[in-house]
Amino acid sequence: MTEKYTNLLSSFKFPLSGVKLDNRVVMAPMTTFSGNDDGTTSDEEISYYRERNRTAGMLITACAYVLPQGKGFHGQIGAHSDEMLPSLKRIADVLKENGAKAVLQIHHGGRMCPPEELPDKQSVSASAVAALREGAQTPREMTEQEIEETITAYGEAARRAVEAGFDGVEIHGANTYLIQQFFSPHSNRRTDKWGGSLEKRMSFPLAVVDAVKSAVYKAAKKTFIVGYRISPEEMENPGITMQETLALAEALAFEGLDYLHVSVMNFWAGSMRDEKDVESRAELIYQKVGKLLPIIGVGSISSPEQAEEVLSTGIPLVALGRELLIEPHWLEKVKAGNVEQIEKELDIHNQAKLNIPTPLWNSLLTRTGWLPLKE
Repeated sequence: MTEKYTNLLSSFKFPLSGVKLDNRVVMAPMTTFSGNDDGTTSDEEISYYRERNRTAGMLITACAYVLPQGKGFHGQIGAHSDEMLPSLKRIADVLKENGAKAVLQIHHGGRMCPPEELPDKQSVSASAVAALREGAQTPREMTEQEIEETITAYGEAARRAVEAGFDGVEIHGANTYLIQQFFSPHSNRRTDKWGGSLEKRMSFPLAVVDAVKSAVYKAAKKTFIVGYRISPEEMENPGITMQETLALAEALAFEGLDYLHVSVMNFWAGSMRDEKDVESRAELIYQKVGKLLPIIGVGSISSPEQAEEVLSTGIPLVALGRELLIEPHWLEKVKAGNVEQIEKELDIHNQAKLNIPTPLWNSLLTRTGWLPLKE
């Protein structure tokens, strides 16, 4: 049976950092809502990671905020100060217990931050433009000094990831958060060096990458992964187009990253802006820059057959998210040839067995249509 999944179970070496993975499976970053109020991890979150630390060659954490002003939701972990190092080390240690590589995703929520979670109850962004959602707060436009301080904060968070024992960091440039807000013509209406033209809207994402790489170079005594997560398009008008994203992807490829992680709900889905454009967004990015850096494909991939189909496109790594909530031993069952035993629905009576923290569990049960549920 495992002969069917030769590609999936083969090893992979990042060409830039030289870090080697035992297989092509990545655990996608998934919010747990389960950190403590001070930004430290909880025992429940550690148990959740321990239950899943055999299920991928590389495990990416829930995102960690780089500044208190960037806390994106209740229960988020922090990487904003050296006081977080013991907490971050707990996470790195548990993820690496069985030989997988551990990657810390670093993040700032920008205008998507709930005001009640922020020190001054006021979100910030590239410009004072509210998100198109009911009840959204209008953010305060960041000063140039705040922009520079935030760029530095990403670098400091990466330095802490090195010191805590992680094998890499993933810069969260996707899912409508701050880095994407600077790139988006909807949320960035600036007229200084940080906004306006496409090239200027790229300035903040590229500056963050430079800061992270510089911090890692100074801190890491061994090879260390630096990746970037990107969202291909936006629904808003004006909003990010695929043409603009391909330009950013190319610029990122020349930054010397280890990978580009394309964040979509369905790997095979076409454009959210043009229903006539049905080509996979991840494949378009792969065609543009796949020869320059590895691409991670993700989105509605649940079976090993589906994972192999993604890998058959030439994309070298495949990330699973929702499936690893349902089946934390997915990879073990594939390796053992017990694919028929892989769970495909979330059993609503199995919270304890699955080691899913209560805040995350409650979210899964109330988020309509996101997971198939078994009652």
